[in-house]
Amino acid sequence: MLMKVFLHTIGCRLNQSEIETMGRQLLVAGHELVDDASQADKVIINTCAVTAEAARDGRNITRRIHRTNEDAEIILTGCYATIAPQKAGQIEGTGRIVLNQDKDKLVQMIDPEARIDLPVYEQEPILREFLAGSSQVANTRAFIKVQDGCDNKCTFCVTTIARGAGQSRHLGNVVAEIQALAAAGYQEAVLTGVHLGSYGRDLHNNTDLRDLITAILTHSDIPRLRLSSLEPWEIPDGFFALWQNPRLLPHLHMPLQSGSDPILRRMARRTSRASFRALAAKARAHIPDLNLTTDIIVGFPGEREADFQDSLDFVREIGFTRLHVFSYSSRPGTAAAKMPGHLPKAVKKERARRMIALGQELSLKFHQRYETQTRPVLWENAVGADNGGLRWAGYTDNYIRVLAHGPADLFNRVTPTQLVEARPDGLSGQIIV
Repeated sequence: MLMKVFLHTIGCRLNQSEIETMGRQLLVAGHELVDDASQADKVIINTCAVTAEAARDGRNITRRIHRTNEDAEIILTGCYATIAPQKAGQIEGTGRIVLNQDKDKLVQMIDPEARIDLPVYEQEPILREFLAGSSQVANTRAFIKVQDGCDNKCTFCVTTIARGAGQSRHLGNVVAEIQALAAAGYQEAVLTGVHLGSYGRDLHNNTDLRDLITAILTHSDIPRLRLSSLEPWEIPDGFFALWQNPRLLPHLHMPLQSGSDPILRRMARRTSRASFRALAAKARAHIPDLNLTTDIIVGFPGEREADFQDSLDFVREIGFTRLHVFSYSSRPGTAAAKMPGHLPKAVKKERARRMIALGQELSLKFHQRYETQTRPVLWENAVGADNGGLRWAGYTDNYIRVLAHGPADLFNRVTPTQLVEARPDGLSGQIIV
């Protein structure tokens, strides 16, 4: 029986990639994706557990959807559902729990007749339909899971518990998927994973991330290729030389987490101020107009004011262009949860405020460099309308968010755009016809 399915995802780009894949598989099987949960027969929620707030979001969304549609079966999957299946199963409205290790088979669980192995050449009509906006999870940028899991055990991170050891997809499968997306009209693919830098290590065939990127650029027609997040270690020699190909976009998100060496050691991060500084300098030397962004955790157990000041100073020194700031959140099962020196909530909140303020200052400074310049922008969605017409949001090649007035058919187009006025969150622009 054909079903109406509502999809929702919380958290990282990897979760986004997984929910998009489920959406395409459901379309292949003939099911309908709906944008209103009240109309659905099935609801799939891909949960997150990276912070207590993310886990709480998953619980609240489940309850809210159940109140809206008591007849729909709500299926919870993802990291929160995996690390706390009993608690997740007790949320009002939960009908089924699917652990991360079974997530790839979720569509077949709800429809045993579904074909999830449709040949690539048969996927193009479904991909075109998906791109055209058939679901709220569709995106002009296709998020491609190339790797899952992580063998590093950062003391704060629950992801290793939730997703297990590192696992890489075979290179040929990734290239074929991206070429199918390019043929369907996608302008950009984003490679995602828990630890991209470890790609290929488990395949035992001397393949690494550099080889994967080279193969994609050589054997696919995707106009724009981007990396989602790259841990600042296990980066192959000569890696940044790949950016000589302009299709590989000048944006790197390298999670630092702290600018204090003692805290980095307590976090079991395989980097230091010195090694990260050298890596950032090497990347900038090879990649013109690089947009270098990062994650920062404040209030880690044992973080002194001097450690936090080191983080502030180092973030300013590196000159990150965007910060994702998190107050430390104790996660069950992690080593950090058992450490002494947990800080009061008020202290973490105050440090987060100061770090966010620095991030906004650095973002504004970076965006001001591009005022009056012209850069290509991929337009993603209309965000409103006024007397000037539709207002569109999109991203430059180096991942600056741009707002500009444009025609109704701008979706999924790349246009040269003059950047006009900088703000901390991006720039306004004028499309060059």
